[in-house]
Amino acid sequence: MTREADRRPAVPRRERGATSVADRGVAKIAAQVAREALSRFPEPTGHVPPGHRTPHVTAVVRRAPERNGSERAGGPPESRPVLGQVRMRIAVELGYPSDIGAQCAAVRREVTEGVTAWAGVEVSDLVVAVERLHSARSRRTERERVR
Repeated sequence: MTREADRRPAVPRRERGATSVADRGVAKIAAQVAREALSRFPEPTGHVPPGHRTPHVTAVVRRAPERNGSERAGGPPESRPVLGQVRMRIAVELGYPSDIGAQCAAVRREVTEGVTAWAGVEVSDLVVAVERLHSARSRRTERERVR
């Protein structure tokens, strides 16, 4: 009687049971974390129209380089392996006047931590772009220039 392992063809290690993370999944996680980060700044959010509050995220995930068993053995047992690296661009619309730098820094910090914790991918590049500023005056008069 032959063993089942002898009958199965050998599959290379890098092709066996790899966990992959989709770009879309990482983008959804990042958008949720960015939304939560911006919700901690309640003053200027009243100026942003309701349909413009969701951050728009573009994410590109690259697979992590394959590691051999000796590299994994040296780390602490509770650490999770990194599944890949992600480059992201997050576009936000903010109220004005507000502390724009603090809001962008909070988004950057919390998205980096949240994506690493939830998706298991390392954030290698993160751009937070302010697409539009909304003031109380610009909301009342759509076509009038704000000085």
